[in-house]
Amino acid sequence: MHQLNAYLFFDDNCADAMRFYERTLGGKLDLITHAQSPIAGQTPPESADKIMHARLTFDGGMLMASDWMSDQPYAGMHGFSLSLIYPTVAEARRMFDVLGEGGKVTMAFQKTFWAEGFGMLVDRFGTAWMVNGGMASK
Repeated sequence: MHQLNAYLFFDDNCADAMRFYERTLGGKLDLITHAQSPIAGQTPPESADKIMHARLTFDGGMLMASDWMSDQPYAGMHGFSLSLIYPTVAEARRMFDVLGEGGKVTMAFQKTFWAEGFGMLVDRFGTAWMVNGGMASK
C-alpha cells in the first residue's frame, strides 16, 4: 500500500512547531539535529542545532519536517493546507481552536454542505490547516 505524507520546511522553528503538533495531535515525535546526524562533520557549525529531520507519527498519519537549509532565503509555506477530519464537530472545533492560538483564521469554523463543522487557519508557525468535523453522509 502506498502512503502520502506531508513534509514541511520551517524557518529555524521546526522543533517548536513539531513539539506543538505532538502536543496537539498526539503521537510520537522523533527529532534529529544536524549535530546528531551521521554527517555532522560535513555540516556548518551554525547549523548544528537546526533540525535535520523530524517525524511525528500519530493515529491516522505521519507529518515530517525540517528547518530550511537552502542558501536561498526562506520563502514561507504556500499553496497547500493540511487537512484534518474528525468524527464529531466537538473534536474538530477543539482542534481548530488549539491550532488557531496565535495564528490567523482564514475561514471561520462553521457548518458547510459537506460537514457539520469546517474552518481554515494558518497557525503561528505558518502552516495552513483545514479542519473538518461531523462529515455529511453521502
